[in-house]
Amino acid sequence: MARAIVCIDVGSGWVKALGIDADGEPIGCAQHPSTPHDLLEGVRGAAMAVGLDDPLTPRGTAESDTELFACSSAGGGLRLAVVGQEVLSSTEAGYRVARSAGARVVHIEAGLLEPAGVRALRASRPDVVLLVDGMDAAAEQTLLRNAARLARSRVRAPIVLAAREPVRVDALALLKSTGRSVLATDGVLREDGTFVPEPAREAVAELLGSHLVGGRGSSTTARFRRLARQPTPDAVRRGLAELVRSRGAGSGAVLVVDVGSSTTEVYSGVPQAGDAEPEISWPTTEADLGMRPTCAGILTDGQAEGLVDPVEADLLGPTVRRLAEETDYVPIDAGGRAEDRRLAALAAVLAVRRHVQATGDGLARAGVGLVILTGGVFRQPDESGLAALRSTLRRDSGLSGLLENCPIAVDDGYALAPAGLLAMRGRVKEARTVLDAAIAPHEA
Repeated sequence: MARAIVCIDVGSGWVKALGIDADGEPIGCAQHPSTPHDLLEGVRGAAMAVGLDDPLTPRGTAESDTELFACSSAGGGLRLAVVGQEVLSSTEAGYRVARSAGARVVHIEAGLLEPAGVRALRASRPDVVLLVDGMDAAAEQTLLRNAARLARSRVRAPIVLAAREPVRVDALALLKSTGRSVLATDGVLREDGTFVPEPAREAVAELLGSHLVGGRGSSTTARFRRLARQPTPDAVRRGLAELVRSRGAGSGAVLVVDVGSSTTEVYSGVPQAGDAEPEISWPTTEADLGMRPTCAGILTDGQAEGLVDPVEADLLGPTVRRLAEETDYVPIDAGGRAEDRRLAALAAVLAVRRHVQATGDGLARAGVGLVILTGGVFRQPDESGLAALRSTLRRDSGLSGLLENCPIAVDDGYALAPAGLLAMRGRVKEARTVLDAAIAPHEA
């Protein structure tokens, strides 16, 4: 007998729920604060808000009439600490590796790592440590001494070791000798002075998936990890694949921009000829462009990219500080909502620019046929505000050739992640129904 389904997407700020009846039709969506002290309470609140039975019925009681599918990004972005050779090159290496890999730099240690430096490193609470080499004559010895110090320290975060051979082999042996979790890659700084961050960036991005599911706070509990087995990006990618497939080969690429509390992700899907599977990118994840704890990065990068002038920066400054400090704050007045949308528009533009840069010219060749905006800030019932947001994307000087005539839809029914969760379990028909019901493009 078919049962109703609740699809849950647990974010760092909000839990989103979509209810689906026994016939596969969407019956409502809701959201609930993520409730940091107990994420399961957020899951229960969001699920029951769509009018279905409590999906967390304890063992030993009657079986719930509701199936529960869940994914998570509750861990938020990665906090990256860098241990390198000298301040300028270590800082540059850290920021280049973190960009688009779901990390943000929270601490830099340069030179020989002393006990005080280890204490400062621990105090920064890193989720990952980037250990990089340098180019001067003493670089190899500095790297080996720092590796030995980290091996003996109480800094338990995984380490990405980015160094040239043969010193990388010796440093890896030192770290492994104490059971440290290490991903070893090529160095970031090359002999000609250029930076090549891609290998280390891929290693950092590899660590992101498990961190999103259960990397922080109450998301680390065994019960939560049994509930939410997939990272949200995996579910969104699968939902995007179903959407691209249903649109057909001649419809152009689909670009998804997910502006969340801690991170902003951008995905792209390019249809292929015939029955070939769509080409779905791994998302570029920007941990410095979230709408709450990391929203200062939106303003900082917006000014650096020429999107925000000094007057607007001064006007938005108090709002940015409040959003970063009061992460559960939701503006209810028109002015506050307008500022929220403006920051979301800036985050979207900056993240799409980075995605286009990271993915090369594939999007331009395919042509973008649809942009989908997802995230709570886009679900405000203010059509004039959303029109201004769409205009910001279409008229951006860095994106106008790609998006100026492109239809833009808002995923206001929480469709993409639920569709992916359904498709992962063979419920393709229900996934298509969810996508058809929730995503209606607004033409240019």
